[in-house]
Amino acid sequence: MTLAVCADVGSTYTKVAVVDLDAAALVAAASAPTTVGTDVLHGLDAAVAAATAGRRARDAPWYVCSSAGGGLRLAVVGYEQLVTAQAGRRVGLSAGANVVHVAAGRLGAAELTGLRAARPDVVLLVGGTDGGDADTLTHNATRLARARWRRPVVLAGNVDVRDELHALLAGAGVPVTVAENVLPRIGVLAPAGARAAIREVFLRHVIGGKRLSRGSRFARLVRAATPDAVLTGVEVLADATGGDLAVVDVGGATTDVYSVLTPDERDSGPGREVAGTLWRARTVEGDLGMRWSAPGVVRAAAEERLLDPGERETLAAAAAARAAEPGLLAATDAERAADRRIAALAATVALRRHARGGATGERGGRDLRDVRLLVGSGGVLRHAPADDAARVLAAALTDHAGGWPLPRAARPVVDVDYVLAAGGLLAGDHPQVAAALLRRHLAVD
Repeated sequence: MTLAVCADVGSTYTKVAVVDLDAAALVAAASAPTTVGTDVLHGLDAAVAAATAGRRARDAPWYVCSSAGGGLRLAVVGYEQLVTAQAGRRVGLSAGANVVHVAAGRLGAAELTGLRAARPDVVLLVGGTDGGDADTLTHNATRLARARWRRPVVLAGNVDVRDELHALLAGAGVPVTVAENVLPRIGVLAPAGARAAIREVFLRHVIGGKRLSRGSRFARLVRAATPDAVLTGVEVLADATGGDLAVVDVGGATTDVYSVLTPDERDSGPGREVAGTLWRARTVEGDLGMRWSAPGVVRAAAEERLLDPGERETLAAAAAARAAEPGLLAATDAERAADRRIAALAATVALRRHARGGATGERGGRDLRDVRLLVGSGGVLRHAPADDAARVLAAALTDHAGGWPLPRAARPVVDVDYVLAAGGLLAGDHPQVAAALLRRHLAVD
């Protein structure tokens, strides 16, 4: 048996999956609290020890992703709000980033102050199609250079000035990485180069800079931001099954939605999105979560008219208690029922926003009618009884009042074994194992 250790160091818990590479099967799993307060390696080593107990895994390779310490905070600086800035935002989300700031146009003193206040780990600097406008991109790069900007910058704009601006930024001491233009032509979104560059910067600069561990071992172990690894797993699963699918991941602080759709040839016509369509997309709802963001779920659900006044009052009290003590688990039937309701509302509102296109910036939204598989993830679903988890996903799949195209024949399944992240981590070195693992444990055959 050839084993691999796959680990996700999350903001609250560190989850470990041990995979038999020969059989493409999960052989063990364990979790431990993430030890951000001391050294994240303490929690990681404890979770790996629990998962590998009694197994010959001493020489097994480790594949680790992380969202501890707030994950990857990204700011996008673009040319025009509805075109390159929006394209950059979509690419940033696909790279597993939490997009904390978007600026469009020429950076002035006020815009630079706003950028600094957002405290991004990385700036994605975009602007102009290839051969198009270069003035705004040049102005913004110059402004960052003169401001003695010291956070990493990924330069992914007009190819005509790329080398010149790389030299300008590097000469001013700005850590800069070059990538292909995210919008080489109007309506053509090219995320791969920037996504790879953001991943590289995250591994090289961000992980070590968050001071999550005293030594360099953790930085050497981490291969991706957790959302980036999960999106890769979603992509592998979609390719393996050959159909549209969506994932809703209900976490303690955010609810992430991923979707992989079949490209529509009609999108290449005159009415296509000028910022391009990202057929493999991710959105992050920072106000929707089971613990820290639980009050945001209640507010958002009320705005969406999913709660009557009486239920809102009761649920608001439960949500406030969870936000005040996020480490406490539901212990009574009433607390578990409240968790189930909060999870259902978070999933429903997050899917509404994702499908409407408000979070992705797509004019017509994302058409989820052909989605055949809806995967639920997050501790509230994984640790719940199967019937409770099924009810959470059913609430979103029967949401006929949301104003978005519901999947017509989606089968819900919960990622109980937490294999999406593991599949994404293994995809680079073991693509066939990753595909087989995801098919087997998400029961899509």
